[in-house]
Amino acid sequence: MAQCTVRTATVVGVEAVPVDTEVDVGAGLPTFAIVGLPDLAVQEARERVRSAVRAAGYDVPNARVVVNLAPGPLRKHGTGFDLAIALGLLTATRQLPTTIADSCVCVGELSLDGSVRAVPGMLAHALAARSQGRPLLGPAEAAASLAIEGLEYLPIAHIAQLRTGVPETGRPPRRSVPTVPNDLDFADVVGHELAKRALLVAAAGGHNVLLIGPPGAGKTMLARRLPTILPALDDTERLETALVHSVAGLDDVPALAGVRPFRAPHHSASIAGLVGGGSPPRPGEASLAHNGVLFLDEMPEFGPAALQALRQPLEDGTMTLVRAEGRLRFPARFSLVGAANPCPCGFSGDPDRACTCAPGAVERYQGRIGGPLMDRIDIVIDVARIDPALMLRDGRGECSASLRNTVALCRERALDRDGGPPASLRGAELLAACAMRDSARRFLEEAARTKHLSGRGVTRLLRVARTCADVAGEAAVGLDHLSEALGYRAREGG
Repeated sequence: MAQCTVRTATVVGVEAVPVDTEVDVGAGLPTFAIVGLPDLAVQEARERVRSAVRAAGYDVPNARVVVNLAPGPLRKHGTGFDLAIALGLLTATRQLPTTIADSCVCVGELSLDGSVRAVPGMLAHALAARSQGRPLLGPAEAAASLAIEGLEYLPIAHIAQLRTGVPETGRPPRRSVPTVPNDLDFADVVGHELAKRALLVAAAGGHNVLLIGPPGAGKTMLARRLPTILPALDDTERLETALVHSVAGLDDVPALAGVRPFRAPHHSASIAGLVGGGSPPRPGEASLAHNGVLFLDEMPEFGPAALQALRQPLEDGTMTLVRAEGRLRFPARFSLVGAANPCPCGFSGDPDRACTCAPGAVERYQGRIGGPLMDRIDIVIDVARIDPALMLRDGRGECSASLRNTVALCRERALDRDGGPPASLRGAELLAACAMRDSARRFLEEAARTKHLSGRGVTRLLRVARTCADVAGEAAVGLDHLSEALGYRAREGG
């Protein structure tokens, strides 16, 4: 009888929880059992490991093999246990020295020919190995995205390489990724000066925006250019964002390079697809947009339940899922940008085309977003169609690079003042940052009563006003900043 324990992990939410892979090879009928609450993918590792070990030139023991994944009560899922099981089996049968299993944390899926593949959540496994102070043994194809400080990564392309002992540390250079989209620019947008100003304010303060206008007015064009004026992710944001993308099985290299995510799900998205869920739970579009932009085109067409599920992440910056086995928390701090037609036909209030909607249809259509969600949207802008003569003129507007410099300057002012963007301020901290005079306070009180603003509405109005003051380079929030912020909360005619 021989035993071996190999360290690995399983992903729970966006965190890799340590798991010990205990392999026991003993006398008895030739069987291969995996215990410890494995899912179907883990159970299928028996066949993958057998074929991979044989293809790599090792011997498959004709004995009773039991693999225990500890701790037992924790559910295990995915194909990342393959490498740990194979390493434990080969070490227990003395085909490999114990030094590899004793020194490393390992993760990887095995193909039938013995090559090692990456699995979703490689970055989470890397952070777990770093926290344990151990090197991570994993697939060579993932080495480019795991060049993080404090981690020793041991790349392996095929399990036959283990015959020579522990692989050498490898860290190939990351591929070059532009930090902002280089094919989109605000200079291409003709007109829409108010909308561009509103998006500048939204980018500077991290505010939520709703663009309302007829079909073809340019709502989607404006929204897709918002990431071009956002600064690159800082070091902390890069790791947070890349971790979510890695767990979801997406390419995490752009996030590690500083690219802010831009997610634009279709309006048929389910609740789980939008905010996370499934079995095992995976991050949804709201979490994939963490530290970036979540764009909901045709926002009223989304399911009411899916839209209302966004209320918690918009308020708290996290998405908490409660399941029978416990609570999972996914990061979801993003700027929401919605686009909507004013009515089902799209031409309510249009000066050139008559609305063909039935009486009451306009109110029902606009009500699909819901008052509680609208209360969390800081800026609402009407986007009208542009005169064709203006579109055909030569000349370009202010470019994204110039606007991005303004946004970066505003965010620097916010950091110097109170340590965060205005959208994250609340309570006494927000009032202190605004530093309003008595005249501005009286104006705000009267506006709140007249417009019937809720407490949340007043807070969000102050946040936008603080951002407007930052754009203007003013230390205190004045009447003009409050007036601009108030104008963003009320549409003309509704």
